Amino acid sequence: MRVRILGIGMGPRHLTPEVADALRDCDYAVAARKRDDDGLLALRRAVCDVHGVPLVVVPDPERDRDDPADYRAAVAAWHEARVVAYERVLGERGGTAAFLVWGDPSLYDSTVRIVERVAERGVVPVEYDVLPGISAPQLLAARHRIVLHEVGRPVHLTPARRLAEAVAAGQDNIVVMLGGRPAFEGLAEWSVWWGANLGTDTEELVAGRVGDVLPAIEAARTRARDRAGWVMDTALLRRTS
Repeated sequence: MRVRILGIGMGPRHLTPEVADALRDCDYAVAARKRDDDGLLALRRAVCDVHGVPLVVVPDPERDRDDPADYRAAVAAWHEARVVAYERVLGERGGTAAFLVWGDPSLYDSTVRIVERVAERGVVPVEYDVLPGISAPQLLAARHRIVLHEVGRPVHLTPARRLAEAVAAGQDNIVVMLGGRPAFEGLAEWSVWWGANLGTDTEELVAGRVGDVLPAIEAARTRARDRAGWVMDTALLRRTS
C-alpha cells in the first residue's frame, strides 16, 4: 500500500495545489485523537471534508508529557506505540492513506519517522512519499513582515525547553517552537516577534522588547486558548545589537 505524508500548514486555506491533489487521490486520511475535544483533529477533519476524503481516527497512545528524566526514551516509547496503532489501521484498510501534518513534515514533527518505522517493520508493506507544507516560522515571518535572519546571518531553531541552552551557547537569533507559557528569563532587552495559532481565526500577534511585551503575550496566549480550546505558539527572539 501507499502512504502520503502531507504538510497542511494550519488548515484548509494553506494546502498547496500539489498537496490538495495528492489528498484527493487518497482513499482515506489517518489522524490521532489526543483528547475528546481535540481542536486540531477538528481542523484535520475540516481539511478532509473540503476535499471529500474520509478521516479514520485513531486514539493516540498515552505519553509522559511532563519532563521525564529520559526524554528521548519517553518519546521513543510513544512513537513505537503509535507505529503499532497506525500499522493496525493500515493493515485493515490497505489502499492509499494520507497523514496530515501541521505545518511542514520536516520541522518538529515525527510522522516521517513513524511511517518509516512502519515500513521497516514490514508487517504492512508500505511505500511512502512526503510533500511539504507551510511552516509556523514561515507564517510568523509573513505576519510580522520580517526576515527571520539578518543579512548573511544564521537563524537557530529550537524547542522552548532548550532555549536557555541555545542562549548559553551564544545563539542570538532564535526561533522558538513547541513552547508552554513563554519563559524568556534573562532576555528582557532582546526583541521578540511572537504569534499563536498562526493562520487560524484565533491568531494572535505581539512584537516588541521582551521586557515590555511579556504581559501582552501572556494575555494574547490566554485569548487564543480560550477561543480555540488549544494554543500553539512560535517566536523569533533576537539579541538587540
